[in-house]
Amino acid sequence: MMRPNLPSIRRTALTAALLAIAWLGGVGGALAAPISDLLDLPAAVNARAVRSLQLAVARAGDRLVAVGEHGTVLLSDDHGRNWRQARRVPVSVALTDVHFPTAQLGWAVGHSGVVLHSADGGETWARQLDGKLAAQIVVEDARKRAGESEGGDLDAGNREAAARRLREAEGLVADGPDKPFLGVHFADESRGWVVGAYGLALATKDGGKSWTSLMGTIPNPRGKHLYQVRGDANALLVAGEQGALFRSTDGGSAFSALATPYAGTWFGALRTRSDTLLAFGLRGNAWRSADGGASWERIDAGQPVTIAAGRTLADDSIILGDASGRLLRSTDGGRSLVALTVAPTSGLTGLVQAADGALILSGPRGLTRIEPELLVAEVKK
Repeated sequence: MMRPNLPSIRRTALTAALLAIAWLGGVGGALAAPISDLLDLPAAVNARAVRSLQLAVARAGDRLVAVGEHGTVLLSDDHGRNWRQARRVPVSVALTDVHFPTAQLGWAVGHSGVVLHSADGGETWARQLDGKLAAQIVVEDARKRAGESEGGDLDAGNREAAARRLREAEGLVADGPDKPFLGVHFADESRGWVVGAYGLALATKDGGKSWTSLMGTIPNPRGKHLYQVRGDANALLVAGEQGALFRSTDGGSAFSALATPYAGTWFGALRTRSDTLLAFGLRGNAWRSADGGASWERIDAGQPVTIAAGRTLADDSIILGDASGRLLRSTDGGRSLVALTVAPTSGLTGLVQAADGALILSGPRGLTRIEPELLVAEVKK
C-alpha cells in the first residue's frame, strides 16, 4: 500500500466507503484480474451493458455520458431514454467519474489511476494517465520539495513533513498502479483536476498532455481519501474522508482546509449561485454554510442513509440523492430538504440534469430517467 505502516482500518474505511457510494461489490470480477491486464484490455461490447453498474453520469452538450464497471461507457442522444456503448474504450478497469467541460472534450477517471480523454463527445477514448505514471509524477514533485526543504529556511517540522511525503510517494511507485482516482473536474478544455484514494491529486493546464502533483499543495498531510472535486474557473471544492473539505479560490494554485462539524466522510460538496456551500456524505449528513465555511448548520435529511450525489439544477434548486435511491430537493438554498414522490431506485451513485430538464440517475442497474414534472411533485419526509 501507499504507506507500509498504514493501519488496516484506513484500508477498511476506503473499501466501506466505496461500497456505500459505488456498490463496488458488483465490480468484483474485474477487480479479481491482474491490474496490468485490465489497463491493456479494451472494454468489451456487451448487450447487457445498459443494465450494468454505472458509477457516474455527466452532460456533454445535449448528450449524456455514463461510466461504470469494466470500463463501460454509455451514451444517450435522447435525454436518457435510450443508451448505447461507446465505440472504443482502451481499458477494462472500473471508471468512477466523468466530466465534459465542452460538448466534445471530456475526461473519465477510475481504478488503477487511469485517466481517459475523449475528443468526440465520448464516442472514443484514449488513455492519458495510469497509476504508474501518476506515481512517478508524485514522487518527482516530492523529491523536489524535499530538496528545497533541506536547502531552505524551513523549520524541523516542515522538513520532516517534506521527507514524509517523499517516503509516501516512493511507496506509491513501489505499489504499482493500484490506487483509484475517484473524482475529475475540468474548468475548460485545458485546466483540470483529478483526486483519489490516499490523497492522490493531480492537475493539468494543457488538457491532460502533462500533469503536476497537488499532494504538496492541498493541506492533506495524513493522505485522507478524496472522493470529489467540483467547481468553476476559479473556485474549487474537494471533499474527502474524516471531515476533509478543501477549497481553492484561485483556480487550484492554492488550497485551504475548511473546518467542518462532521468528522466522517464527505462524498461531495457544491457551491450554489448565491455562494452558499453545501456538503453531504455518510449517514445522511448534509450541512450548509452561508459564510464561506466559517460556520455550518445541519440540514435534516430525514433518515441516516448515505447521501451519494448532489447537483444544482437549472432553476437553482438543489437535488441530493442517497444510497437507497431517495431524492431530496431544496428550493430555499439548502435550508431545508423535501423528499420527492418518485419511488426510490435500487440505489444511486450519481445524477445529472438532462438538457430537457429530466433528472438522470446512475446506479447498480444502469441509468434511470426521472421526468421533469416529477421533480416538483413533493411530499413531506
